[in-house]
Amino acid sequence: MDVAYEDLTDKELVAFVLSEKEAFSAIIVRYEAPLRRYIARLGVRDQRDIDDLLQNSFIKVYRYLRSFDNSFSFSSWIYRIVHNETYDFFRSKKRKPEITLDEESQHLFLDVPSSDDPEQVFDAGIEKDLINEALGHLDKKYRDVLLLRYGEDKDYRQISDILQIPEGTVGTLIHRGKASLKKFLTKVK
Repeated sequence: MDVAYEDLTDKELVAFVLSEKEAFSAIIVRYEAPLRRYIARLGVRDQRDIDDLLQNSFIKVYRYLRSFDNSFSFSSWIYRIVHNETYDFFRSKKRKPEITLDEESQHLFLDVPSSDDPEQVFDAGIEKDLINEALGHLDKKYRDVLLLRYGEDKDYRQISDILQIPEGTVGTLIHRGKASLKKFLTKVK
């Protein structure tokens, strides 16, 4: 049976993979690039480490796919696995993640509205290194929600699922994180 995997929704793809195990590669094809980017944004620098984290994550996805609850978002579920794997990696290395943005993602944080006036946006002249430094100074709880919201374009519900916190808390953390980010950037400018 020829199936155009790219035309399937995540839920349809999961159902298909559960019936046809050899189709698991379609999940890898769909999620490898965004998950690789997310791991790098969380601060993993070495390409071999990123590859290892991806491999371990996909092994877990394969192993636990039957336990995935189809009433939830598959994207949130797989991001949660990668998030946990990455932070386990940092704990095992006993080091703190160092957030970095590439040129392509720098604009995502430049368009974050200020906490005082949602219509205002940050100065377009802020440099990538300054944003990286500011993100590195943020508390982990703020950094994680900001990276997921503005770096990975996840909505509040998805962030809630990935980080396993209430949606209301997500909104509060984003608001406070933006305020902290703005405060740091204003102080440094």
